[in-house]
Amino acid sequence: MIGIWILGDQLSLQQSALKSCNHQINTPVIFIESLQHIQIRPYHRQKLVLIWSAMRHFAAELAQLNYAVTYKVATDFQTSLQEWIQVNQITELRVMTPNDQPFIQIIQNLQLPCPITLIPNNQFLWSTEEFTDWAKSRKRLLMEDFYREGRRSFQILMEDKQPIGGQWNLDKENRQPPKGKLHPPPAQWFTPDAITLDVIDKVNSLSHLTYGEIEPFDWGVNRQQALQVLDWFIQHRLSDFGTYQDAMITGEQTMWHALISPYLNIGLLQPLEVIQAAEAAYKQHQLPLNSVEGFIRQVLGWREYMYGIYHFVDPEYAEKNWFGHTQSLPEFFWTGETNMNCLHQTITQIKSTGYAHHIQRLMVLSNFALIAGISPQAVENWFHAVFIDAYDWVMQTNVIGMGLFADGGVLASKPYAASANYINKMSDYCKSCVYNHKERIGENACPFNFFYWDFLNRHREKLQTQGRMGLILKHLDKMSSEELQSIHQQAENWWSLRQN
Repeated sequence: MIGIWILGDQLSLQQSALKSCNHQINTPVIFIESLQHIQIRPYHRQKLVLIWSAMRHFAAELAQLNYAVTYKVATDFQTSLQEWIQVNQITELRVMTPNDQPFIQIIQNLQLPCPITLIPNNQFLWSTEEFTDWAKSRKRLLMEDFYREGRRSFQILMEDKQPIGGQWNLDKENRQPPKGKLHPPPAQWFTPDAITLDVIDKVNSLSHLTYGEIEPFDWGVNRQQALQVLDWFIQHRLSDFGTYQDAMITGEQTMWHALISPYLNIGLLQPLEVIQAAEAAYKQHQLPLNSVEGFIRQVLGWREYMYGIYHFVDPEYAEKNWFGHTQSLPEFFWTGETNMNCLHQTITQIKSTGYAHHIQRLMVLSNFALIAGISPQAVENWFHAVFIDAYDWVMQTNVIGMGLFADGGVLASKPYAASANYINKMSDYCKSCVYNHKERIGENACPFNFFYWDFLNRHREKLQTQGRMGLILKHLDKMSSEELQSIHQQAENWWSLRQN
Protein backbone atom coordinates (compact mmCIF):
# COMPACT_ATOMS: atom_id res chain seq x y z
CA MET A 1 0.00 0.00 0.00
CA ILE A 2 1.38 3.41 -1.02
CA GLY A 3 0.85 6.26 1.43
CA ILE A 4 1.35 9.99 0.90
CA TRP A 5 2.67 12.50 3.43
CA ILE A 6 1.64 16.05 2.54
CA LEU A 7 3.69 18.88 4.03
CA GLY A 8 2.27 22.23 5.09
CA ASP A 9 3.66 24.08 2.06
CA GLN A 10 2.48 21.51 -0.52
CA LEU A 11 -1.27 22.07 -0.44
CA SER A 12 -2.21 21.49 -4.07
CA LEU A 13 -4.26 18.82 -5.83
CA GLN A 14 -1.63 19.00 -8.56
CA GLN A 15 1.33 18.31 -6.29
CA SER A 16 3.51 15.51 -7.57
CA ALA A 17 3.12 12.96 -4.77
CA LEU A 18 -0.66 13.00 -5.14
CA LYS A 19 -0.41 12.86 -8.91
CA SER A 20 1.97 9.91 -8.71
CA CYS A 21 -0.92 7.80 -7.37
CA ASN A 22 -3.25 8.93 -10.16
CA HIS A 23 -5.70 10.28 -7.56
CA GLN A 24 -6.78 6.74 -6.64
CA ILE A 25 -9.76 6.57 -4.28
CA ASN A 26 -8.92 5.60 -0.67
CA THR A 27 -5.19 6.35 -1.05
CA PRO A 28 -3.93 6.89 2.53
CA VAL A 29 -2.80 10.48 3.09
CA ILE A 30 -1.37 11.97 6.26
CA PHE A 31 -0.95 15.55 7.51
CA ILE A 32 1.05 16.29 10.67
CA GLU A 33 1.07 19.43 12.80
CA SER A 34 4.38 19.05 14.63
CA LEU A 35 4.84 21.10 17.78
CA GLN A 36 8.52 20.21 17.86
CA HIS A 37 9.11 21.56 14.37
CA ILE A 38 7.75 25.04 15.14
CA GLN A 39 10.16 25.52 18.04
CA ILE A 40 13.11 26.10 15.68
CA ARG A 41 12.48 29.86 15.90
CA PRO A 42 9.73 32.16 17.29
CA TYR A 43 7.45 32.09 14.25
CA HIS A 44 4.82 34.75 13.67
CA ARG A 45 1.50 33.64 15.14
CA GLN A 46 -0.31 34.47 11.90
CA LYS A 47 2.13 32.24 9.98
CA LEU A 48 1.21 29.33 12.23
CA VAL A 49 -2.50 30.05 11.85
CA LEU A 50 -2.18 30.27 8.05
CA ILE A 51 -0.28 26.99 7.70
CA TRP A 52 -2.32 24.92 10.14
CA SER A 53 -5.67 26.27 8.97
CA ALA A 54 -4.72 25.78 5.31
CA MET A 55 -3.58 22.22 6.09
CA ARG A 56 -6.88 21.44 7.81
CA HIS A 57 -8.90 22.92 4.97
CA PHE A 58 -6.92 20.96 2.38
CA ALA A 59 -7.26 17.76 4.40
CA ALA A 60 -11.04 18.24 4.43
CA GLU A 61 -10.98 18.83 0.67
CA LEU A 62 -9.09 15.57 0.10
CA ALA A 63 -11.47 13.68 2.37
CA GLN A 64 -14.38 14.88 0.22
CA LEU A 65 -12.52 13.47 -2.79
CA ASN A 66 -12.44 10.06 -1.04
CA TYR A 67 -8.81 10.00 0.03
CA ALA A 68 -8.25 8.15 3.30
CA VAL A 69 -7.07 11.19 5.26
CA THR A 70 -5.36 11.04 8.64
CA TYR A 71 -4.70 14.33 10.41
CA LYS A 72 -2.30 14.27 13.34
CA VAL A 73 -1.61 16.99 15.90
CA ALA A 74 1.56 15.64 17.46
CA THR A 75 4.85 16.36 19.15
CA ASP A 76 7.00 15.16 16.25
CA PHE A 77 6.90 13.62 12.78
CA GLN A 78 8.65 10.34 13.58
CA THR A 79 6.13 8.90 16.06
CA SER A 80 3.08 9.93 14.04
CA LEU A 81 4.43 8.44 10.82
CA GLN A 82 5.43 5.16 12.47
CA GLU A 83 1.97 4.64 13.96
CA TRP A 84 0.19 5.57 10.73
CA ILE A 85 2.40 3.32 8.58
CA GLN A 86 1.73 0.34 10.83
CA VAL A 87 -2.03 0.91 11.12
CA ASN A 88 -2.47 1.37 7.36
CA GLN A 89 0.08 -1.29 6.38
CA ILE A 90 1.99 1.23 4.24
CA THR A 91 4.77 -0.37 2.19
CA GLU A 92 6.02 2.83 0.52
CA LEU A 93 5.78 6.41 1.78
CA ARG A 94 5.76 9.06 -0.94
CA VAL A 95 6.54 12.70 -0.30
CA MET A 96 6.95 15.51 -2.78
CA THR A 97 10.55 16.68 -2.42
CA PRO A 98 10.47 19.58 0.05
CA ASN A 99 11.34 23.09 -1.10
CA ASP A 100 13.66 23.56 1.89
CA GLN A 101 16.90 21.63 2.29
CA PRO A 102 16.64 21.29 6.11
CA PHE A 103 13.34 19.48 5.67
CA ILE A 104 14.90 17.13 3.14
CA GLN A 105 17.39 16.30 5.89
CA ILE A 106 14.57 15.71 8.37
CA ILE A 107 13.00 13.20 5.99
CA GLN A 108 16.30 11.45 5.28
CA ASN A 109 16.93 11.08 9.03
CA LEU A 110 13.57 9.44 9.76
CA GLN A 111 13.66 5.82 10.93
CA LEU A 112 10.53 4.25 9.44
CA PRO A 113 9.42 0.67 8.78
CA CYS A 114 9.02 1.30 5.04
CA PRO A 115 11.05 3.05 2.32
CA ILE A 116 10.51 6.75 1.60
CA THR A 117 10.29 7.90 -2.03
CA LEU A 118 10.86 11.58 -2.77
CA ILE A 119 8.79 12.57 -5.81
CA PRO A 120 10.30 15.47 -7.84
CA ASN A 121 8.86 18.83 -6.78
CA ASN A 122 6.47 20.48 -9.27
CA GLN A 123 5.63 23.72 -7.44
CA PHE A 124 8.01 25.75 -9.60
CA LEU A 125 8.30 26.30 -13.33
CA TRP A 126 11.97 25.33 -13.34
CA SER A 127 13.12 22.13 -11.68
CA THR A 128 16.37 22.29 -9.74
CA GLU A 129 17.99 20.13 -12.43
CA GLU A 130 16.88 22.49 -15.19
CA PHE A 131 18.21 25.50 -13.29
CA THR A 132 21.52 23.74 -12.70
CA ASP A 133 21.82 22.97 -16.41
CA TRP A 134 21.20 26.64 -17.18
CA ALA A 135 23.59 27.93 -14.51
CA LYS A 136 26.60 25.64 -14.61
CA SER A 137 27.86 26.75 -18.01
CA ARG A 138 27.46 30.49 -17.39
CA LYS A 139 30.10 32.98 -16.25
CA ARG A 140 27.47 35.12 -14.53
CA LEU A 141 24.17 34.23 -12.88
CA LEU A 142 22.24 37.41 -13.50
CA MET A 143 18.52 37.29 -12.82
CA GLU A 144 17.86 39.34 -15.96
CA ASP A 145 19.44 36.65 -18.16
CA PHE A 146 17.42 33.96 -16.39
CA TYR A 147 14.21 35.98 -16.67
CA ARG A 148 14.61 36.42 -20.42
CA GLU A 149 15.19 32.70 -20.80
CA GLY A 150 11.97 32.09 -18.88
CA ARG A 151 10.02 34.51 -21.08
CA ARG A 152 11.22 32.63 -24.15
CA SER A 153 10.67 29.16 -22.71
CA PHE A 154 7.13 29.78 -21.56
CA GLN A 155 6.24 32.29 -24.31
CA ILE A 156 5.12 35.00 -21.88
CA LEU A 157 4.63 38.54 -23.23
CA MET A 158 6.34 37.55 -26.46
CA GLU A 159 5.79 38.31 -30.16
CA ASP A 160 7.60 35.55 -31.97
CA LYS A 161 11.11 35.74 -30.50
CA GLN A 162 10.91 39.35 -29.30
CA PRO A 163 9.40 40.82 -26.13
CA ILE A 164 6.10 42.63 -26.55
CA GLY A 165 6.80 46.36 -26.65
CA GLY A 166 10.39 45.83 -27.75
CA GLN A 167 11.91 45.84 -24.24
CA TRP A 168 12.48 43.00 -21.82
CA ASN A 169 12.48 45.10 -18.69
CA LEU A 170 10.46 48.24 -17.93
CA ASP A 171 11.74 48.71 -14.40
CA LYS A 172 12.76 52.32 -15.05
CA GLU A 173 9.06 53.17 -15.25
CA ASN A 174 8.36 51.39 -11.96
CA ARG A 175 10.24 53.49 -9.43
CA GLN A 176 7.96 56.47 -8.97
CA PRO A 177 7.97 58.17 -5.55
CA PRO A 178 4.62 58.69 -3.80
CA LYS A 179 3.90 62.26 -4.87
CA GLY A 180 0.61 63.85 -3.90
CA LYS A 181 -2.23 61.93 -2.30
CA LEU A 182 -2.33 58.33 -3.43
CA HIS A 183 -5.32 56.12 -2.70
CA PRO A 184 -4.54 52.46 -3.30
CA PRO A 185 -7.57 50.18 -3.55
CA PRO A 186 -8.32 48.11 -0.44
CA ALA A 187 -6.90 44.63 -0.10
CA GLN A 188 -8.95 41.43 -0.33
CA TRP A 189 -9.26 40.04 3.19
CA PHE A 190 -11.43 37.36 4.80
CA THR A 191 -13.29 36.66 8.02
CA PRO A 192 -11.98 33.56 9.84
CA ASP A 193 -14.25 30.51 9.67
CA ALA A 194 -14.73 27.89 12.40
CA ILE A 195 -11.62 25.93 11.40
CA THR A 196 -9.44 29.03 11.49
CA LEU A 197 -10.92 30.15 14.82
CA ASP A 198 -10.02 26.74 16.30
CA VAL A 199 -6.46 27.16 15.05
CA ILE A 200 -6.27 30.66 16.51
CA ASP A 201 -7.28 29.21 19.89
CA LYS A 202 -4.59 26.54 19.54
CA VAL A 203 -1.85 29.03 18.68
CA ASN A 204 -2.95 31.24 21.58
CA SER A 205 -2.53 28.26 23.91
CA LEU A 206 1.04 27.43 22.84
CA SER A 207 3.52 27.53 25.71
CA HIS A 208 6.68 28.18 23.70
CA LEU A 209 7.86 31.45 22.21
CA THR A 210 6.04 32.89 19.20
CA TYR A 211 5.94 36.38 17.67
CA GLY A 212 3.50 39.06 16.62
CA GLU A 213 -0.22 39.68 16.97
CA ILE A 214 -2.62 36.90 16.08
CA GLU A 215 -5.74 38.99 15.48
CA PRO A 216 -7.21 40.37 13.40
CA PHE A 217 -6.34 37.40 11.14
CA ASP A 218 -7.48 38.36 7.65
CA TRP A 219 -5.59 35.99 5.35
CA GLY A 220 -7.17 33.40 3.07
CA VAL A 221 -6.70 29.75 4.02
CA ASN A 222 -7.87 27.72 1.02
CA ARG A 223 -7.53 27.66 -2.75
CA GLN A 224 -10.86 29.37 -3.39
CA GLN A 225 -9.83 32.35 -1.28
CA ALA A 226 -6.36 32.43 -2.81
CA LEU A 227 -7.94 32.62 -6.26
CA GLN A 228 -10.13 35.48 -5.03
CA VAL A 229 -7.03 37.39 -3.91
CA LEU A 230 -5.43 36.83 -7.31
CA ASP A 231 -8.57 37.95 -9.13
CA TRP A 232 -8.91 41.02 -6.90
CA PHE A 233 -5.33 42.01 -7.65
CA ILE A 234 -5.80 41.56 -11.41
CA GLN A 235 -9.01 43.59 -11.41
CA HIS A 236 -8.20 46.38 -8.97
CA ARG A 237 -4.46 46.67 -8.41
CA LEU A 238 -2.43 45.39 -11.35
CA SER A 239 -2.98 48.44 -13.57
CA ASP A 240 -1.14 50.75 -11.14
CA PHE A 241 1.07 48.14 -9.52
CA GLY A 242 4.20 48.89 -11.53
CA THR A 243 4.36 52.64 -11.17
CA TYR A 244 4.29 52.69 -7.38
CA GLN A 245 5.64 49.25 -6.49
CA ASP A 246 8.63 50.79 -4.70
CA ALA A 247 6.68 53.50 -2.83
CA MET A 248 5.96 53.49 0.91
CA ILE A 249 3.20 55.47 2.64
CA THR A 250 2.33 55.60 6.33
CA GLY A 251 -0.91 53.73 6.97
CA GLU A 252 -0.94 52.08 3.53
CA GLN A 253 0.40 48.67 4.41
CA THR A 254 -0.11 46.90 1.07
CA MET A 255 -0.22 49.68 -1.55
CA TRP A 256 -0.90 48.04 -4.96
CA HIS A 257 0.88 44.80 -4.12
CA ALA A 258 -0.67 41.44 -4.94
CA LEU A 259 -0.42 39.75 -1.50
CA ILE A 260 -0.21 36.34 -3.15
CA SER A 261 3.23 35.19 -1.94
CA PRO A 262 1.83 33.36 1.14
CA TYR A 263 -0.50 31.40 -1.15
CA LEU A 264 2.07 30.69 -3.86
CA ASN A 265 4.54 29.47 -1.27
CA ILE A 266 2.20 26.85 0.19
CA GLY A 267 0.72 25.60 -3.08
CA LEU A 268 -2.70 27.25 -3.01
CA LEU A 269 -1.72 29.11 -6.18
CA GLN A 270 0.51 27.89 -9.00
CA PRO A 271 3.07 30.21 -10.63
CA LEU A 272 2.02 29.64 -14.24
CA GLU A 273 -1.66 30.35 -13.56
CA VAL A 274 -0.67 33.60 -11.83
CA ILE A 275 1.55 34.66 -14.72
CA GLN A 276 -1.02 33.73 -17.36
CA ALA A 277 -3.77 35.59 -15.50
CA ALA A 278 -1.70 38.78 -15.62
CA GLU A 279 -0.81 38.27 -19.26
CA ALA A 280 -4.47 37.64 -20.18
CA ALA A 281 -5.53 40.82 -18.38
CA TYR A 282 -2.93 42.77 -20.34
CA LYS A 283 -4.23 41.45 -23.65
CA GLN A 284 -7.93 41.71 -22.83
CA HIS A 285 -7.99 45.05 -21.03
CA GLN A 286 -4.91 46.84 -22.43
CA LEU A 287 -3.39 47.24 -18.96
CA PRO A 288 -0.14 49.24 -18.77
CA LEU A 289 2.73 47.04 -19.92
CA ASN A 290 5.11 48.39 -17.25
CA SER A 291 2.78 47.10 -14.52
CA VAL A 292 2.13 43.72 -16.09
CA GLU A 293 5.76 43.12 -17.02
CA GLY A 294 6.95 44.26 -13.59
CA PHE A 295 4.61 41.85 -11.84
CA ILE A 296 5.39 38.92 -14.11
CA ARG A 297 9.11 39.54 -13.61
CA GLN A 298 8.66 39.05 -9.87
CA VAL A 299 7.05 35.63 -10.35
CA LEU A 300 8.61 34.27 -13.54
CA GLY A 301 11.95 35.92 -12.90
CA TRP A 302 12.77 36.68 -9.30
CA ARG A 303 10.84 33.92 -7.49
CA GLU A 304 12.05 31.15 -9.79
CA TYR A 305 15.59 32.54 -9.77
CA MET A 306 15.76 32.61 -5.98
CA TYR A 307 14.57 29.02 -5.73
CA GLY A 308 17.06 27.91 -8.38
CA ILE A 309 20.00 29.73 -6.77
CA TYR A 310 19.10 28.29 -3.35
CA HIS A 311 19.48 24.73 -4.63
CA PHE A 312 22.48 25.53 -6.87
CA VAL A 313 24.88 27.11 -4.38
CA ASP A 314 27.05 25.23 -1.89
CA PRO A 315 25.60 24.22 1.51
CA GLU A 316 27.93 26.77 3.15
CA TYR A 317 25.99 29.61 1.50
CA ALA A 318 23.86 30.09 4.63
CA GLU A 319 26.98 31.00 6.61
CA LYS A 320 28.37 33.54 4.13
CA ASN A 321 29.52 36.82 5.69
CA TRP A 322 31.57 38.70 3.09
CA PHE A 323 31.84 41.90 5.12
CA GLY A 324 32.53 40.09 8.39
CA HIS A 325 29.58 41.75 10.15
CA THR A 326 28.99 40.53 13.71
CA GLN A 327 26.73 43.03 15.49
CA SER A 328 23.79 41.42 17.27
CA LEU A 329 20.23 42.12 16.17
CA PRO A 330 18.85 45.16 18.05
CA GLU A 331 15.87 44.43 20.29
CA PHE A 332 13.71 46.91 18.36
CA PHE A 333 13.64 44.50 15.42
CA TRP A 334 11.29 42.46 17.61
CA THR A 335 9.43 45.28 19.35
CA GLY A 336 9.33 48.07 16.76
CA GLU A 337 10.23 50.51 19.54
CA THR A 338 12.68 52.82 17.79
CA ASN A 339 12.76 56.53 16.99
CA MET A 340 13.63 55.75 13.36
CA ASN A 341 10.14 56.12 11.93
CA CYS A 342 10.73 54.04 8.80
CA LEU A 343 11.79 51.06 10.92
CA HIS A 344 9.07 51.69 13.48
CA GLN A 345 6.36 51.79 10.81
CA THR A 346 7.63 48.71 9.00
CA ILE A 347 8.21 46.52 12.06
CA THR A 348 4.92 47.54 13.68
CA GLN A 349 3.17 46.52 10.47
CA ILE A 350 4.98 43.16 10.46
CA LYS A 351 3.96 42.53 14.06
CA SER A 352 0.30 43.05 13.19
CA THR A 353 0.16 41.26 9.80
CA GLY A 354 3.32 39.21 9.16
CA TYR A 355 3.72 41.20 5.94
CA ALA A 356 5.79 44.00 4.42
CA HIS A 357 6.32 44.63 0.74
CA HIS A 358 9.62 44.09 -1.04
CA ILE A 359 11.03 47.62 -0.74
CA GLN A 360 10.28 47.76 2.97
CA ARG A 361 12.16 44.48 3.28
CA LEU A 362 15.07 45.46 1.05
CA MET A 363 15.59 49.19 1.50
CA VAL A 364 14.44 49.68 5.10
CA LEU A 365 15.08 46.45 7.02
CA SER A 366 17.92 44.83 5.07
CA ASN A 367 19.52 48.17 4.22
CA PHE A 368 19.74 49.14 7.88
CA ALA A 369 21.08 45.72 8.86
CA LEU A 370 23.72 45.90 6.11
CA ILE A 371 25.08 49.37 6.80
CA ALA A 372 24.89 48.94 10.60
CA GLY A 373 26.99 45.75 10.37
CA ILE A 374 24.51 43.25 11.85
CA SER A 375 25.26 39.53 11.56
CA PRO A 376 23.72 38.19 8.31
CA GLN A 377 22.72 34.96 10.03
CA ALA A 378 20.90 36.84 12.80
CA VAL A 379 19.05 38.92 10.23
CA GLU A 380 18.11 35.89 8.11
CA ASN A 381 16.79 34.05 11.15
CA TRP A 382 14.69 37.09 12.10
CA PHE A 383 13.25 37.41 8.59
CA HIS A 384 12.41 33.70 8.62
CA ALA A 385 10.65 34.05 11.97
CA VAL A 386 8.52 37.14 11.39
CA PHE A 387 7.21 36.92 7.81
CA ILE A 388 4.10 35.00 6.87
CA ASP A 389 5.57 33.95 3.50
CA ALA A 390 9.03 33.01 4.85
CA TYR A 391 10.78 29.72 4.10
CA ASP A 392 14.40 28.64 4.00
CA TRP A 393 14.56 28.79 0.19
CA VAL A 394 13.07 32.30 0.19
CA MET A 395 15.06 33.89 2.97
CA GLN A 396 18.57 32.57 2.43
CA THR A 397 18.88 34.02 -1.05
CA ASN A 398 16.84 37.15 -0.42
CA VAL A 399 18.55 38.10 2.85
CA ILE A 400 22.04 36.59 2.67
CA GLY A 401 22.44 37.38 -1.03
CA MET A 402 20.19 40.24 -2.09
CA GLY A 403 19.64 42.18 1.12
CA LEU A 404 23.00 41.90 2.88
CA PHE A 405 25.40 41.08 0.01
CA ALA A 406 26.94 38.56 2.39
CA ASP A 407 27.69 36.22 -0.52
CA GLY A 408 30.07 38.77 -2.06
CA GLY A 409 28.12 39.14 -5.29
CA VAL A 410 27.00 35.62 -6.21
CA LEU A 411 23.46 36.88 -6.58
CA ALA A 412 23.38 40.69 -6.68
CA SER A 413 25.56 42.96 -8.81
CA LYS A 414 26.08 45.46 -5.98
CA PRO A 415 25.14 45.97 -2.32
CA TYR A 416 21.73 47.59 -1.86
CA ALA A 417 23.03 50.19 0.59
CA ALA A 418 21.46 53.63 0.79
CA SER A 419 21.28 56.67 3.03
CA ALA A 420 18.15 58.34 4.38
CA ASN A 421 17.88 60.21 1.09
CA TYR A 422 16.44 57.13 -0.61
CA ILE A 423 13.87 56.54 2.11
CA ASN A 424 12.84 60.20 2.04
CA LYS A 425 12.43 60.04 -1.73
CA MET A 426 10.37 56.85 -1.79
CA SER A 427 8.24 57.34 1.34
CA ASP A 428 6.62 59.83 3.66
CA TYR A 429 8.27 58.28 6.72
CA CYS A 430 10.91 60.98 7.18
CA LYS A 431 8.32 63.74 7.55
CA SER A 432 7.23 62.32 10.92
CA CYS A 433 10.64 61.27 12.21
CA VAL A 434 12.63 62.83 15.05
CA TYR A 435 15.79 62.51 12.96
CA ASN A 436 16.79 64.83 10.13
CA HIS A 437 17.19 62.88 6.90
CA LYS A 438 19.70 65.46 5.62
CA GLU A 439 22.16 65.34 8.54
CA ARG A 440 25.11 62.95 8.79
CA ILE A 441 26.52 64.00 12.15
CA GLY A 442 25.02 65.30 15.36
CA GLU A 443 22.16 64.60 17.73
CA ASN A 444 19.50 64.88 15.01
CA ALA A 445 21.42 62.97 12.33
CA CYS A 446 19.55 60.04 10.88
CA PRO A 447 21.33 56.75 11.71
CA PHE A 448 20.86 55.68 8.10
CA ASN A 449 23.21 58.50 7.13
CA PHE A 450 26.12 57.98 9.47
CA PHE A 451 25.88 54.19 9.14
CA TYR A 452 25.80 54.46 5.34
CA TRP A 453 28.90 56.59 5.02
CA ASP A 454 30.73 54.62 7.68
CA PHE A 455 29.84 51.39 5.86
CA LEU A 456 31.27 52.71 2.59
CA ASN A 457 34.43 53.94 4.28
CA ARG A 458 35.03 50.82 6.40
CA HIS A 459 34.62 48.53 3.40
CA ARG A 460 36.03 50.80 0.70
CA GLU A 461 38.70 48.31 -0.33
CA LYS A 462 36.24 45.47 -0.82
CA LEU A 463 33.61 47.66 -2.45
CA GLN A 464 36.11 48.91 -5.02
CA THR A 465 36.12 45.40 -6.50
CA GLN A 466 32.44 45.84 -7.35
CA GLY A 467 32.24 47.67 -10.66
CA ARG A 468 28.96 49.45 -9.95
CA MET A 469 30.27 51.03 -6.73
CA GLY A 470 33.01 53.23 -8.24
CA LEU A 471 30.97 56.40 -8.66
CA ILE A 472 29.48 56.17 -5.16
CA LEU A 473 32.87 55.64 -3.53
CA LYS A 474 34.21 58.78 -5.18
CA HIS A 475 31.94 60.77 -2.86
CA LEU A 476 34.13 59.62 0.04
CA ASP A 477 37.06 61.47 -1.52
CA LYS A 478 35.14 64.72 -1.12
CA MET A 479 34.81 64.20 2.63
CA SER A 480 37.60 65.16 5.03
CA SER A 481 39.25 62.57 7.24
CA GLU A 482 37.90 64.51 10.23
CA GLU A 483 34.32 64.20 8.99
CA LEU A 484 34.74 60.51 8.26
CA GLN A 485 36.19 59.98 11.74
CA SER A 486 33.26 61.84 13.30
CA ILE A 487 30.83 59.70 11.33
CA HIS A 488 32.62 56.55 12.45
CA GLN A 489 32.58 57.69 16.06
CA GLN A 490 28.86 58.42 15.90
CA ALA A 491 28.22 54.93 14.49
CA GLU A 492 30.33 53.42 17.28
CA ASN A 493 28.51 55.48 19.90
CA TRP A 494 25.12 54.33 18.59
CA TRP A 495 26.07 50.72 19.18
CA SER A 496 27.58 51.35 22.61
CA LEU A 497 24.39 53.12 23.68
CA ARG A 498 22.28 50.22 22.36
CA GLN A 499 24.14 47.84 24.64
CA ASN A 500 23.65 49.92 27.79
